[in-house]
Amino acid sequence: MRNYGDMDFSHSARSDRLLEQLRDFVETRVTPAVEIVAGERADNPGVPPVTTERLIAEAKNAGLWNLCVRHADYGPGLLFAEYAQLAEFMGPHPLAQEVTNCDAPSNINGDAMIAYGSPEQKGRWVEPQLDGQIKSAFAMTEPAVASSDAANLATTAVKDGDHWILNGRKWYVSGVLHPKCAYMMTVANTADHGPPHGRHTQFILPVDTAGVTVVRNLPKFGYFDEDGHVELTLEDVRVPDANVLGEVGGGFAIGQARLGPARVQHCMRIIGIAEEALRLMCERAPTRSTFGVAVSTRSNVMDWIGEARIEIEAARLMVLRTAWLMDTQGDKASAPHMSQIKVQVVRSATTVVDRAIQVFGAAGVSEDTPLARWYAMLRSLRIADGPDEVHLMGIARRELRRHA
Repeated sequence: MRNYGDMDFSHSARSDRLLEQLRDFVETRVTPAVEIVAGERADNPGVPPVTTERLIAEAKNAGLWNLCVRHADYGPGLLFAEYAQLAEFMGPHPLAQEVTNCDAPSNINGDAMIAYGSPEQKGRWVEPQLDGQIKSAFAMTEPAVASSDAANLATTAVKDGDHWILNGRKWYVSGVLHPKCAYMMTVANTADHGPPHGRHTQFILPVDTAGVTVVRNLPKFGYFDEDGHVELTLEDVRVPDANVLGEVGGGFAIGQARLGPARVQHCMRIIGIAEEALRLMCERAPTRSTFGVAVSTRSNVMDWIGEARIEIEAARLMVLRTAWLMDTQGDKASAPHMSQIKVQVVRSATTVVDRAIQVFGAAGVSEDTPLARWYAMLRSLRIADGPDEVHLMGIARRELRRHA
């Protein structure tokens, strides 16, 4: 039997206080500004919205800034188990994530840069990002290969004096179209031979480097995100040695170290989305009648609601256990659980949202509710950050070794 010691998922006084502050800030300041920010971005797509900048200043003044930063030297240093309820609350509120500097992928890139960056790299890229001056993206996935196996990546980086020359094509690079996006963490092959996971290197690539060309913004199930999921080409892009993150050949390890916390934070936010979808379903079902009775009295709908509550509670406990392990034993020790929650939480939330859509009927697939967009995002996440099949393969291999 597995022994996890004395697990404690109780909320700290600090986390409870921050959640109360955050809830008030989102309800009174952020939510009323959502449509205003959307209008400002539409009117000036290449300029940070004035309202967003005002909210950022307010979040900083309120102590609601960089809540996701675990490193005490760079942020509030909340434990992951403390941050979990804050991330869950912000899950349905993308603008809240942005104005508190807790939006992906920048927050996860910053986490990796703090761990692997040189003092010079931190000064140039991490500190401005943590101050809200710049954003960043992560370029790994490629259209021509099955990128779920990193050994397939075809983008190359060839040494040329004190520079590297990058060539390749990436897609679904999230965040590049944000007005503040300044750099991409970019994965490229720097060796033709050797161990498959020792051939890659992570480069800090400024988005305005000559040879970087955005080809198109890509939709997810027809939905376009404002910050973009772009396809881009790298044609003879010159990057100095100073922009190598970590060691040459260490790119796969950095990518894995980056993705672990990313998956956990995604799962925290997704639980918040599932909770909101369940709330919408419970509010909708009693207001609609079919064949003389309220939809909420139908046995299948009652089953959906009951199963949703069970699934959400189980998913939350799995995430909290993973967060606790990260806090007490480190990211590496919690890695197997990161894979488990990545599969289970996304599946569960997708099912909850799908059933909420069913209860809403035609309104569920429209833009009158957030359900259709949430469904598109969640279904996409069964591919992003490692597809279900890769995580299941890793989970199964560990089980087979454990029982060998």
